[in-house]
Amino acid sequence: MLTDIEIAQAAKMKKILEIADELGISEEDVEPYGHYKAKLSEALFTKLADKEDGKLILVTAINPTPAGEGKTTISVGLAESMAKIGKNAVLALREPSLGPVFGIKGGAAGGGYAQVVPMEDINLHFTGDMHAITAANNLLCALIDNHIQQGNALGIDQRRIMFKRCMDMNDRNLRSIIVGLGGKVNGMPREDGFQITVASEIMAILCLASDLADLKARLERIFVGYTYEGKPVYAKDLGGCGAMVALLKDALKPNLVQTLENTPAIMHGGPFANIAHGCNSVRATKLALKLGDYTITEAGFGSDLGAEKFMDIKCRFAGLKPNCVVLVATIRALKYNGGVAKADLTTENVEALRKGIVNLKTHIENMQKFGVPVVVAINRFHTDTDAEIAVIGEVCEEMGVEYSLAEIFAKGGEGGTDLAQKVVKTIEEKPSNYAPLYDEKLPIKEKLNIIAKEIYRADGVIFTAQAEKAIKEITDLGFGDIPVCVAKTQYSLSDDPAKLGKPENFEITVRDVKLSAGAGFVVAYTGDIMTMPGLPKLPAANKIDCDNEGNISGLF
Repeated sequence: MLTDIEIAQAAKMKKILEIADELGISEEDVEPYGHYKAKLSEALFTKLADKEDGKLILVTAINPTPAGEGKTTISVGLAESMAKIGKNAVLALREPSLGPVFGIKGGAAGGGYAQVVPMEDINLHFTGDMHAITAANNLLCALIDNHIQQGNALGIDQRRIMFKRCMDMNDRNLRSIIVGLGGKVNGMPREDGFQITVASEIMAILCLASDLADLKARLERIFVGYTYEGKPVYAKDLGGCGAMVALLKDALKPNLVQTLENTPAIMHGGPFANIAHGCNSVRATKLALKLGDYTITEAGFGSDLGAEKFMDIKCRFAGLKPNCVVLVATIRALKYNGGVAKADLTTENVEALRKGIVNLKTHIENMQKFGVPVVVAINRFHTDTDAEIAVIGEVCEEMGVEYSLAEIFAKGGEGGTDLAQKVVKTIEEKPSNYAPLYDEKLPIKEKLNIIAKEIYRADGVIFTAQAEKAIKEITDLGFGDIPVCVAKTQYSLSDDPAKLGKPENFEITVRDVKLSAGAGFVVAYTGDIMTMPGLPKLPAANKIDCDNEGNISGLF
């Protein structure tokens, strides 16, 4: 059986100018990065401004399990399947982070015969967007420390600097550090730390900015910290925001690639959904809507994280209205939610499936609360039995949603034509009445309570003393009336990763809240969630190699 990278390396890719031409994009609006990937020009947005938008399809999933769900694979395959049934579809995805690539998860460009290519480039440096974001973030950090070193005219309190350094790698040793050691010439000693680039506010800003002017305005609004007198300091007070824009100007342009079946794909931005807002860039999604009759995008992890943030943050800011949600699950994962050990998931167990399917039902209800019709995509495995499939059919009929058994991993677009047809049918027959879950003008604590009760199904929220203090400070600064972005474990609807299915009789604990003024939301940290992941005992990096001819192996 071929590995994902072997399948990708055998792909017959079209030159990127040919992919662009098929979308009606002229050569002058394509900035190639080699033969098979490119940036799309700023001018293209203006040229397409008056074109009518296509339909927007969000792909989300149940809570992830060790059994796997295949959300990105379904996203890629659905775009290919749309082409198979004669529909003009464009894929809009996030860029992978090097952290998971070298950590636990491996690559993030789909799988099997539903991948985005060139897979190695996409999973490694791609077009340099991650590096540009990292550089811009750390330039601001350098400006903060230099300002303090050069006399500290603003009176910045080095004990209350809120903006951290970042890097696109999992390195737990950098979570909490001391900088400025080695004497006066080396700066003012203070506590600092790193977060992973995809959790940084610069990443969120890039993904939510509408253009260069908006990007610069958002960068200037970044909340840096406090003065000794307790007054706020913003990035614009330090200067250098123009230099940050200079670093990011090319990174702001969406990237064009293709699937294994040459379906166009726009990949841009990559915030994690458990510690950030989990959606690709607004610009990429809006461009895809102009270029295709159907745009397929995804939000990270389960609907309790990425999809909630897609609906409450991205759609709210960008004026987007999703027409359909595709909710991905596997029978294996649902049995895992029903208490079956990973080693036993290939054995038929209808009783466990009936117990674990409550997780799927909860996610369907979650999406219906936003007024958007749902189609369930079951990523099918050969071990799924007729009796188990029958349970899926019963539940979906009970919930009033279509479902499809997709064999996209093994068959590519051909394995998802039923799913594509049912998505098109749902869009045509069931109008979307999308609306955000909450009014952003509500107090921060009330917004968090609404998300906890309506999406996680918690009894309420416990706020630590630190969280209470932070909420008061943020509100006093005038930022209490913006959306909230919850950092929470992806493995459970609760903030405890061990609680599977549909947990009951629990409360969510918010331990801290931070302001991302440039992004336009506040981040609430729950449980033990970290913004700088660590590597596992056996990192995926140990399996990756490159031969003397430059051929990469072991990358997923």
